Amino acid sequence: MRAIFALFIGLLAVGPLPVSAQSYSEPGRWTATRSALMDAIRVHVEWDLGQPTEFVVDQLRVAGDVPYGALSPQLPGGGAIDLYNTPGYRRCMNPDHVDGTHVAVLHRKLRETWVAVHQSIGATDVWFSAPDYCIEYMRRSFRSGVSNGDWCAV
Repeated sequence: MRAIFALFIGLLAVGPLPVSAQSYSEPGRWTATRSALMDAIRVHVEWDLGQPTEFVVDQLRVAGDVPYGALSPQLPGGGAIDLYNTPGYRRCMNPDHVDGTHVAVLHRKLRETWVAVHQSIGATDVWFSAPDYCIEYMRRSFRSGVSNGDWCAV
């Protein structure tokens, strides 16, 4: 499933951006923006996983006040997270039915603060391509230019 997700996300970088879409940037390591985005999602992920977390950033794109992130959480220092020993598992997350600890997150900037508005851990589909998310996030910020010029399902 990760390979399909990676392929799908890779399509975002194919081709020129349509004129109506904003261009995006990728905040570099150690930048204030990247740090603020990671801090905004970290509280949610640590709540579900029940342990301190750091992220490997697989992809992070910002267009205006709308970022998208694809992240791989791990224990500080690089240790793997055992989903069977997490509060999320005890509440409702079955590790046999998710794609590991992979995190997808949509942020928004409210005044001067980045907020993680929609997120998932271990999603096995591309939930953020649903019409509600596309209208607010993707069409505006991360269009791919492939086939019909829009990878959203609307």
